[in-house]
Amino acid sequence: MTTRRQQRVAEQVRHELSELIAHEINDPRLELISLTDATISPDLRDANVYVSSLQGEAAREEVLAGLEAACGFLRHGLGERLKLRVVPDLHFHWDKSLETGDRISQLIDQIEEADAQRNDASARSL
Repeated sequence: MTTRRQQRVAEQVRHELSELIAHEINDPRLELISLTDATISPDLRDANVYVSSLQGEAAREEVLAGLEAACGFLRHGLGERLKLRVVPDLHFHWDKSLETGDRISQLIDQIEEADAQRNDASARSL
């Protein structure tokens, strides 16, 4: 169970990291990425940040490597921007929810198409 403070800090971490990545880092591996979510431990020492890319799953390894390479810079930037006693350690994870949602959408479209074809076939047989 997360507290309101954890939720506020996690959202602030996500927002500030997004700003830092967009405006302060010139790494081509980190272009077209989105920080989709962040969670923080109860003691506010560890932050799990979930990332996705418009380039899709193919860019996963490069994006995560770029974020790991920039981790120290990002923590330092967070320390300057956040008013926390301890800057959380950053742990980056690939967010599969966009790919999963896209796959589910494709399956629903296929089912609707098959259902429409079945309805057309049954209407013709009447």
